[in-house]
Amino acid sequence: MRFLLSAEQRDFARTLDALLGAAGTPAAARAWAAGEHKPGRDLWARLAETGVFALAAPEEYDGMGPLPLELAVAFTELGRHAVPGPLVETAAAAVFLHRLGDRAAAAAWLPRIAAGDALVGLCADGAPYALDADAADTVFVVRGDTVCTTEAHGPVQPALDPVRRLSRPLGGTVLARGPEVTAAAGHATDLARLLTAAQALGTGRALLDSTVAYVRQRTQFGRAIGSFQAVKHRLADTLIGLEFAQPLVHAAALTLAAGAPSAGAEAAAAKAAAGEACYAAARTALQLHGAVGYTDEPDLSLWIRKARPLRDAWGTPAECRARVLAG
Repeated sequence: MRFLLSAEQRDFARTLDALLGAAGTPAAARAWAAGEHKPGRDLWARLAETGVFALAAPEEYDGMGPLPLELAVAFTELGRHAVPGPLVETAAAAVFLHRLGDRAAAAAWLPRIAAGDALVGLCADGAPYALDADAADTVFVVRGDTVCTTEAHGPVQPALDPVRRLSRPLGGTVLARGPEVTAAAGHATDLARLLTAAQALGTGRALLDSTVAYVRQRTQFGRAIGSFQAVKHRLADTLIGLEFAQPLVHAAALTLAAGAPSAGAEAAAAKAAAGEACYAAARTALQLHGAVGYTDEPDLSLWIRKARPLRDAWGTPAECRARVLAG
């Protein structure tokens, strides 16, 4: 299997990197954490212009996909720049609606998702809370073989990452019931795991880049701490973890695109590897930044506080490994 991205895919990643680097995403993330969604929605509109959300919707509903590999490339950059909002859930909801076969629901939501006009929550895989339900236009709640839609939600719960706002969806209207719901939710979960893995990969790379820059500047005993052998080894271990996770993410994207029977297991493997590599990068950043790493004021905290939630979202490492063993 070939893992090297094409020139077009690399250009797409560079375009997103440049756009988000100039967009002030830390300020948008802090506003989102405070419940102010307009800066984040403005950012979503700019991303929609590049076609990010259209990658999740089929062509018949104004999209270009679903294209798992291109989505993984995009979500790596979204993670690198700490873009707020239910990004994974919106993309997974697009796949869920397409697979569900309810043409009325698909026609109502997929063109809006592709255009970046709709933020959609998806609560499935046994999750009791929905991400950013207070900002979402609707939340699809899957319980067993039944899916409901709801705009009502409980209070936002305290979370390790305040930018990831969790609340319990309330009530709802039954949209569909039957085995097709379970099947569609399975496909959506596989994609959600892949995109969460890509987000974690980007977050981990951002943490490593920030830490490398910091250890070149911080000095002890008249030397930059980056010259110390123990620090070099720690950074090398972090890089190896991220480098080993990247081909698993790309492999999972390719198998999902091909509809291979192993797609679910490969998405779970990518999620476990990328999630743990991201968490290791956060621990490295926290320890090598010293006291600076424990404060909220530097933007570094936005990435550090994402690492553990991303590791556990859409399946903890133990759950993902169990899925891999199940085949």
